[in-house]
Amino acid sequence: MATTSADAAAAHRWGEQTQRAIENFPVSGERIPQAMIEALAMIKAECAIVNGELGVVPMPIVEAIRQAADEVVSGEMADQFPVDVFQTGSGTSTNMNMNEVIAHRAAELLGEHVHPNDHVNASQSSNDTFPSAARVAAVLQLTTCLLPALDSLRVSLLDLSIRHADTVKMARTHLMDAVPMTFGQEVGGWGRAIELSSQRIMATLPRLAELPLGGTAVGTGLNAPDGFGSLVAARLSARTGFTFTEAQDHFEAQSSQDVITEAAAMLKVVALALHKVAGDLRLLGSGPNGGLGEIRLPTLQAGSSIMPGKVNPVIPEMVQQVAAQVVGNDATVTFAATLSTLQINTAMPVAARSLLSSIHLLANATALLDSRCIRGVEVDEGRMRRTAERSPAIVTALAPRIGYDAATKLVHQAEDRGVSLAELIDELPDGSAARSVVGALLAMARPHD
Repeated sequence: MATTSADAAAAHRWGEQTQRAIENFPVSGERIPQAMIEALAMIKAECAIVNGELGVVPMPIVEAIRQAADEVVSGEMADQFPVDVFQTGSGTSTNMNMNEVIAHRAAELLGEHVHPNDHVNASQSSNDTFPSAARVAAVLQLTTCLLPALDSLRVSLLDLSIRHADTVKMARTHLMDAVPMTFGQEVGGWGRAIELSSQRIMATLPRLAELPLGGTAVGTGLNAPDGFGSLVAARLSARTGFTFTEAQDHFEAQSSQDVITEAAAMLKVVALALHKVAGDLRLLGSGPNGGLGEIRLPTLQAGSSIMPGKVNPVIPEMVQQVAAQVVGNDATVTFAATLSTLQINTAMPVAARSLLSSIHLLANATALLDSRCIRGVEVDEGRMRRTAERSPAIVTALAPRIGYDAATKLVHQAEDRGVSLAELIDELPDGSAARSVVGALLAMARPHD
């Protein structure tokens, strides 16, 4: 005997609308992110309480809905949300999945029927709850996961920079020898990039925290009591400790998803900052004999299945792969933004999934870069200084005294004779020049002291 949609739905807490979505969208096997599910359930709980206070839903049903929603937030029913990410563009399938699961569980708790639309979805629409859940989830994941990871990495980089404030090394531009600097300055630049990454994210948060709740279907607020959106936003603020507000303009908040695009773009900048740090670490640690070999990264695992003893920069390489994915996620969100037409965006599920994926990946990658790489970096100070002293670029310190052309000739003479520039200058009549060049290393590296 064939199994019907109703029979399949009866075996779970979800209902017929969810079952239809399961059958209609067997696309990727990837579900809506758990952070999004928890944020949507959180919204349902607070909407129920406001509906009860405003007399829209009876209080016994409100309490059952709240309890059921809180169980979802705690992860107790994570297996009850099977709808594929690639579904109807408004997220209606996931919203109805949530409504049905909460209604079913609330009915179990209450001992009487709870309606997924009339009770759980009261004063709401998929068009305002789903984008609101995306924003709530993003704000919470940014503030509890990514920003703390970035700050910890910044502190580790600051510590490394301070410890090597006087470690002279050769700078490189175009991958060619340049004038001396200190390793502390190099690392300090990385740390500032991470600090700016955090600032960019924090600047986006207030706009991301504007919620479309209360706009219902198209932004007019049809079927929602006056003040519903602001009351729910206030309750979410009290619950999470982060300030959420009702959207200043519901038509903008529902028809356009510019703030999702903005947040994804900021995460791309963060990813590229991390990618630069990771790339520099790989290059500075290359070798140990045939590369730069100025630093040693922590040995975490064998680097080759055929070459014994080979060790690879596995953490920086992981970070760079994460950066590639985040750039791809940004491209997805950008394209999804083009599907904002008239009063709705019809690519909300994939936009939300891509944004939350970037946050999750960056938070984990940043924490690993910090704990398993930066904190264990070993610096070969002697090699750094020897390389800096042999650099022909140190003649830059003499150029103001003897002229650019004469300084260039000295570089070529040193190369032709196979001696260091300092040794060549030491043979000149004015021997003090050599001492000036060698002694200028720190002065050139620390010009503001």
